[in-house]
Amino acid sequence: MLIRPRRNRQSAAIRALTTETHLHPQHMVYPLFLEDGHGVRREIKSLPGVYRFSLDALIPEIESCVSLGITSFVLFPAVSDELKDAVASYSYADDNFYLEAARQIKSRFPEICLISDVAMDPYSSDGHDGLVVDGAIVNDATLPILGRMSVAQAQAGFDMLGPSDMMDGRVAYMRAVLDENGYSQTGILSYTAKYASAFYGPFRDALDSAPKSGDKKTYQMNPANKREALIEAELDTAEGADMLMVKPALHYLDVIHALKERFELPIAAYHVSGECAMLSAACRNGWLDFERAMPETLLSIRRAGADVILTYFAKDFAQRFPNGV
Repeated sequence: MLIRPRRNRQSAAIRALTTETHLHPQHMVYPLFLEDGHGVRREIKSLPGVYRFSLDALIPEIESCVSLGITSFVLFPAVSDELKDAVASYSYADDNFYLEAARQIKSRFPEICLISDVAMDPYSSDGHDGLVVDGAIVNDATLPILGRMSVAQAQAGFDMLGPSDMMDGRVAYMRAVLDENGYSQTGILSYTAKYASAFYGPFRDALDSAPKSGDKKTYQMNPANKREALIEAELDTAEGADMLMVKPALHYLDVIHALKERFELPIAAYHVSGECAMLSAACRNGWLDFERAMPETLLSIRRAGADVILTYFAKDFAQRFPNGV
């Protein structure tokens, strides 16, 4: 045989020379859950090892992660019901604990990239990402609410805003209102292809943000569709997005690859709560080896084309593989 592929696998040194995909903590974004209060470090039952923090407990957690080489974080607020209303007015209120936390975090860690969540559902009494009128999620009337939310978040110091709502035209609306208010340097990490997935359960447990009625299928994407993701990506690129995201990641590797092949913007992928919870459960039952399965899973997302991976395993990976794999 003239061609023997195994010659390039015969030693660790040769395998290192021929490694096609590299994964490092700097490629990861660590999702963090924040609630108002003091001394809170509450484990999420459906996502063991992940916690809801009050700000005083969150600061040491971020400091620990930074020491491990994690430099990017996405922050999600758990808002109490009494602060929610139909128009998500608390999302841009002066006394919003989420915005105050961002100010303090950026003051303490100016070098990190802090990413927000832009959607109505954490603040909405209806639990939907958009404005509900007569039982329908209305698109255009939602955009001004997202715009006010975006400006408030930019003022608080978020480096990038993450519209996760899937309303049509929201990237263009956000970009315009940010620029008009002097925040042309605030980036937009768009949830470009966010699917109506069954794998968000633990996340909704973490934030108590499930819809009060109906589902999100009229605005989140059909899991059966891939070409539709290309349309969304074309629109977000034209509207001024700085990065394009696919969510979930592990069950949509083909979509990640399709966007990577066709677009020049950085591609992000959200390794969502349900995907992480499945792996954690299998490892806790002794069916899989976490030390091997976790990095292999994240490497598959990177190999598919993700430049950026949002994952609840970011800290686990950084602790075990400080120099990457």
